Amino acid sequence: MRGLALWLVALLMALLPTAASAQGAADPALRARADALVAILDGRGTYDTYFAARFREKVPKAKFATILAQLKATLGEPQKIDSLTATSAWAADLVVGYARGTASVRLAIDPAAPHAATGLLITGTGARDDSLAKIEAEFRALPGASGVGLYALGEGKPQPIFEYRADVAAPLGSAFKLWVLAELARQVAADERHWADVVKVGAPSLPSGVLQTWPAGSPVTVQTLATLMISISDNTATDTLLTTLGRAKVDTLAKAEGGTVPVMTTREMFALKSDPALMKAWAAGSVDERRALLVDNAVKIATAKLDPSVFAGKPVAIDSVEWFASPAAMAGPLDRLRGADATTKAVLAVNAGVDPTIAGRFRYIGFKGGGEPGVLSLNYLVQAKDGRWYAATGNWHRVDAAVNELRFAGLMGRALALLAAR
Repeated sequence: MRGLALWLVALLMALLPTAASAQGAADPALRARADALVAILDGRGTYDTYFAARFREKVPKAKFATILAQLKATLGEPQKIDSLTATSAWAADLVVGYARGTASVRLAIDPAAPHAATGLLITGTGARDDSLAKIEAEFRALPGASGVGLYALGEGKPQPIFEYRADVAAPLGSAFKLWVLAELARQVAADERHWADVVKVGAPSLPSGVLQTWPAGSPVTVQTLATLMISISDNTATDTLLTTLGRAKVDTLAKAEGGTVPVMTTREMFALKSDPALMKAWAAGSVDERRALLVDNAVKIATAKLDPSVFAGKPVAIDSVEWFASPAAMAGPLDRLRGADATTKAVLAVNAGVDPTIAGRFRYIGFKGGGEPGVLSLNYLVQAKDGRWYAATGNWHRVDAAVNELRFAGLMGRALALLAAR
């Protein structure tokens, strides 16, 4: 399951240099490169001379052009550099003004002449004079189907602040891992399990993640598994942890929070989507029939050679072989995690999944997203500076094509910015 793990607001566009550190005075060459960036973002500049070779290796020109097109579709034409905050002589955080909003950008250049750009990261987007009404209008305009909900958390159930199709179940991708984390937190609180418990890494799944390359049976703590599962959406860590906790217990929690059961492991999902017969049987099956299918085909699934190319093109069975819940339902596990211990909240906060300028407006921000071709789900647990807690959950899916990750992440970032301003 592709986890959108490191930057969900941001498409990773290159390596930022190790020289970037504390704030400092920008070299004149940095300012010149920043000013020239507007033409690059508009597609008028010269890609081959603006960027260093190591950047071009990481981000081919065609991929860069796709990102520029997504930005223009979201914000209109780039116009000027609104602000530049140097983080070193050779790196800066920029706000680029567009016709309909702004983009937050991290830029780094080579200290040696001709000072080619070595790193560029789009960390977020925002609209001018924003409002929840504008955000809802943009959700309605998304092709396919989408939903979003913002909720105040406190005593009792999450209280809606803003909802659009928030009661409609949608595919989650790796966001189902919030159910696994919530069940782990419950078991830790009940003294059924401890963060330092050591277990062996289970059968490998496909990336994202790193554990699929580790030696079979490597010993790890459940805290390590949870951290990898949430921060980089490690699928092998997820499957190991789900199996350790017990599928029946994860199912109980997921069902209580309005999710679909049985909760597949990621390996099971990959195997089902790679086998037309199993995929068809799963789609047609009841809950009990699906449970039986997983048991009856356990050996086949455990030994199947997983094919990552299944997820390299158009959406595959996203309306059946997936994990499902509505935005309103996803506020439930986020609220559970709000009440969990400090370690649980620290695990959820490793990857904020949002523009750092937005994250900085909150006292705490925890995140888990998920996606595959045609599916995107972003889910945040945040605490405002005044101590109030909120959940922000959103999804977008379409069966005919991929979704625009930058566009959707920008919408969710704008919703968070409005929450921070409450």
